[in-house]
Amino acid sequence: MNATDPTRYLPVDGLTGVMLGRAWLPAGLAGPVAGPSPVWLTHDGVYDLSAIAPTMAELLADQPLARLREAADLPRIASVAELITNSVGPDPDAERPRLLAPVDLHAIKGCGVTFACSLLERLIEERAAGQPARAAEIRKQLGTTLGTGFGDVVPGSAQAEELRERLMEAGMWSQYLEVGIGPFAEVFTKAQPLSAVGLGQAVGINPVSEWNNPEPELVLVVDPAGNIVGATLGNDVNLRDLEGRSALLLGRAKDNNAACSIGPFIRLLDESFTLNDVRAEEIRLEIVGAQDGFRLSDKSRMSEISRDVADLVAQTINESHQYPDGLVLFTGTLFAPTQDRGEAGMGFTHKPGDFVRISSDHIGTLENEVSYCDRIEPWDFGIAALMRNLARRGVL
Repeated sequence: MNATDPTRYLPVDGLTGVMLGRAWLPAGLAGPVAGPSPVWLTHDGVYDLSAIAPTMAELLADQPLARLREAADLPRIASVAELITNSVGPDPDAERPRLLAPVDLHAIKGCGVTFACSLLERLIEERAAGQPARAAEIRKQLGTTLGTGFGDVVPGSAQAEELRERLMEAGMWSQYLEVGIGPFAEVFTKAQPLSAVGLGQAVGINPVSEWNNPEPELVLVVDPAGNIVGATLGNDVNLRDLEGRSALLLGRAKDNNAACSIGPFIRLLDESFTLNDVRAEEIRLEIVGAQDGFRLSDKSRMSEISRDVADLVAQTINESHQYPDGLVLFTGTLFAPTQDRGEAGMGFTHKPGDFVRISSDHIGTLENEVSYCDRIEPWDFGIAALMRNLARRGVL
């Protein structure tokens, strides 16, 4: 990771918008003991917000822009450059603040099969039964059979129902086509509250997997009333072989130690960053292999998504399902890397030491090194630990 230019992790318009994060503060800055706090990144520095909201969930629950504009006498903890540098450098200084994932008590949810390209790849995983060597042949067969027109089908429409019936007659119906073009989006639990890692931390792949990839996604930040209040970036690490064997292995494929990164910051919606900007955002991916020098880069546009982001939120939080602490929602990805890495026909899979960079103009750059889940420091700071910590610091 390159810590020499901290501004590379910021949006292209710098700190024009309202940029929020969470930081681990050392004792003294945090109070009698070290602990996490919501922070505000500004041109004048980084400010601790725990005096107005001890958790990010509380801060974002009710008119966060108004609360920030009314805030006064907030303690400054570092410059923006100092905070970022200590978060992405190889040896963070424990006596200085460092970034965490910018969410805490929020439910971490994900949507799948929201782009036509990813739908095709999910079908390939299913038919390959988790065997990457079969993927290339199946990809060709499905492309010939389905063509490209299915990518223009509006999920839940009459046209989608006609395609469903045609595919059933051909014996090609699938659970992935059901959520890809059917009326109901796939919404799943990606990770537990507080378990996501942030900028500069290692992201994990389960060592049982031999076929996996990053899933760079735009992540919506949603308040308890179902309003989209901001956005960030995320890596919904995917174990293609496990999920391909059976959809019932989705939990094992998705929810593992450090298998979810979010960040680097949350950008609140305001006049400089609107919901239409979210809908038009371009997400970029870069993978750099430390072991073999492998490089892969690509990009996708949120404008190509099959379901509008507002519809994804409405299908997640509604009269049938509430989230009193709010939620973050991964919106799905267009990426499913197929470039061979090594043996021909085996496609892409991660190697330990890979660097994954996910970026967009309005949000910044999220960067993580890949390791195995069982080699990353175990997650041991959950909700009970957070409550005890906030009580000891006197901010509850």
